[in-house]
Amino acid sequence: MEQNKKQQMLLQDYIESPDKVKALYRRTLWIVVLSQIFGGAGLAAGVTVGALLAQDMLGTDRFAGAPVALFTLGSAAAALIIGRLSQRFSRRTGLASGFLAGGIGAVGVVMAAISSNVILLFASLLVYGAGTATNLQARYAGTDLADAAQRGTAISIALVSTTFGAFAGPNLVGVMGRFAESNGIPALAGPFLLAAAAYILAGLVLLIFLRPDPLLVSKALTAHEQNLKVNTPETEMDQFPINKKGIVLGAAVMVLTQLIMFAIMTMTPIHMGRYGHDLEAVGLVIGIHIAAMYLPSIVTGVLVDKLGRIVMTAAAGVTFMAAGIVAALAPSDSLLVLIVALALLGLGWNFGLISGTTLIVDSTHPSTRAKTQGTVDVLVALAGATGGGISGMVMAQTSYAAMSLVGGFLALALIPVVLWSTRKGKADG
Repeated sequence: MEQNKKQQMLLQDYIESPDKVKALYRRTLWIVVLSQIFGGAGLAAGVTVGALLAQDMLGTDRFAGAPVALFTLGSAAAALIIGRLSQRFSRRTGLASGFLAGGIGAVGVVMAAISSNVILLFASLLVYGAGTATNLQARYAGTDLADAAQRGTAISIALVSTTFGAFAGPNLVGVMGRFAESNGIPALAGPFLLAAAAYILAGLVLLIFLRPDPLLVSKALTAHEQNLKVNTPETEMDQFPINKKGIVLGAAVMVLTQLIMFAIMTMTPIHMGRYGHDLEAVGLVIGIHIAAMYLPSIVTGVLVDKLGRIVMTAAAGVTFMAAGIVAALAPSDSLLVLIVALALLGLGWNFGLISGTTLIVDSTHPSTRAKTQGTVDVLVALAGATGGGISGMVMAQTSYAAMSLVGGFLALALIPVVLWSTRKGKADG
């Protein structure tokens, strides 16, 4: 009871002081940046060596996409739970829980590799997926106190900070592999040692420092605005309308871009391995790909705010098509062309994620925003699981080039979605 009273007094201080809200907004962004640096390093392990570890333990590459499918399925379940924990309790509770669970899952993957236990591997990858979900959901924390003109930029700051850890992670594959081997652990499990430490540190940063919670302050500010307008014709919902078409468009953009990106990205290490590229080369390509997913964010966020959500959605489709064509035409022994293809793939994902995320924030109400965001991220994670899961089967039946071309041209489906969204009123913010 006493704790609730203190919290109410604290929230009242922010209600009465716009300057305090601005200062908390800036502080929240810095805390999210720090957690995302660690979170990015944790994310990179599964992306870089997950398929190779499965190939090694299963003795076939037909199901090499299974790890990505599993940890993205785990990400889907975690996204739902994190969204509801955030809505009911706080962003701090939801995000910290997700990162800590991801760290536990990474430890399980290492144990599975040591014991050659495939069942433990698959179970641990599901739990490890919680870190992936949290890494994405953290982008919403920066928008809780942002106004409409700042949202794209706020999302971009959260994402660009992921670059530092995400780029370092794949390029430490060789180092962590050698470290693991020196301690009697399979080399491919080495990056998951890094992932465990990184995810746990990210969770602790949020648990300790994300106070006061930005979502709770946002809810308090919204309730205060409702009270001020209680005697006017306008209601709270009028001030923060729910735009169902905007939610559908934002979700569709993120789902499609996630599906295509995961399919091509998952099979790239397998494709490279077939043609003699070593772990360092794989780490370089995936590291640059992940950097392209996150590093352009600071520019993308400004473009989303200035040019609009719809324009950047269309840009995502065109960039994906270019990535698919370049990947399909890349000579199997050309590291440079593969780097270009995977960089374009990451850039297209970046355009789609930031424009789609901003549409979701624009179109939702503060009282249910975190829950809706979690639900949308479930669909995004399931799309990633589908792309990762079917990519090995598609490549086994056709080729890496054919799979890349299909993914690239599938991105053109964003064009009719955009046209639909603008037909009877714009979802662009």
